[in-house]
Amino acid sequence: MGKADRNKAQDARARIAAQQAEQRRAEKRRKMLSMGAVGVIVLAVIGIIIGLEVAKSTPQQASTAPLPSSVQAKLKVPASVLTSVGTGSSAPAVLKTVSGPPLTANGKPEMLYIGAEWCPYCAAERWAMAVALSRFGTFSPLKGIHSSSTDVYPNTATLTFYKARYTSKYLVFTPVEEENINHGLLQKPTAPQHALWAKYDPPGNSYPFINIGNRYVASTTYDPQVLQGLSWRQIAADLHNPSSPVARGAAGSANLFTAAICNITGNAPANVCTTAPVSALKAKI
Repeated sequence: MGKADRNKAQDARARIAAQQAEQRRAEKRRKMLSMGAVGVIVLAVIGIIIGLEVAKSTPQQASTAPLPSSVQAKLKVPASVLTSVGTGSSAPAVLKTVSGPPLTANGKPEMLYIGAEWCPYCAAERWAMAVALSRFGTFSPLKGIHSSSTDVYPNTATLTFYKARYTSKYLVFTPVEEENINHGLLQKPTAPQHALWAKYDPPGNSYPFINIGNRYVASTTYDPQVLQGLSWRQIAADLHNPSSPVARGAAGSANLFTAAICNITGNAPANVCTTAPVSALKAKI
C-alpha cells in the first residue's frame, strides 16, 4: 500500500471514529432528554397525587359525616332525666337578660345562633341547644363533626347546624355556622344578625353567640372539658345518665335554654314548659 493509500485509510478511520463519537454523544443526549422528560412526567404525577391527597385531607365540608341515627335519637332526652339533672353544673346566670324589640321570624319567636365549626365552645353548646330544641320541634338528619385539633379541647365530637333544617310550631331556630374547620368563611351573618351580635358581644366576633328571642343571650354555659375524649355515641349515651358530667353540663344547660324558650313562646307547649325543672327556672332567669 502506498503512502497516499495509507493516508486515505487513516483519514477514513478518523472520519468513522468521529462519526461514531458523534453518534455516541447524540445517543447520550437523547437518553438524557428522555430521562428528563420522564422526570418531568413523574414530578407532574407526584404533584397531582399530592394535590388530590391535600384536597382529600382538607377538613372542610368533607370532614362532616352523617350523625348516627341512634345518636340523633338520643338528643330527645327523657323528661325524667332532665328533671333529675336540674341545672347540673350550669347556673341561671349564664343566661343574660337583655331588652329590645322581640326577635321574630315568620310570625314566631326566633332563636339565633352564630358559631363556627372549628370552635370548641360551640361544639359543647350545640349539644345543649340540640337537646333543648328537640323538645320543641324536629331536626332533619344532622351531620357530625369534630372541633379543631389545634385549639383548646381539641377534636371535640359534636354536630354541625350547617344546612340543618329545624321544624317547630313554636319557634324558628336560625343557625349560622360562620366558619368551617379551617377558619374559612362558611356562612355570612346578615347585617341585622351581625348588629345583634355586635350589640351584645362587641365587636361581634366571639363564638358562640346565642340570642333567644332578643330576651336572653348566652355564650359558654358549661365546661367543654366534660366532652374530651368521648365519641358521639358516648356523649349521646351520657346525656341519658343524670349523674354523668356530660348530662350535668349539656343537659343542665338544655334545661336553662328550655326555660328561656318557654318564656318567649308563651309557655308553649305546656307539656314542656310546666314540667320540672323548667317551670321553676322560668322565674329565675
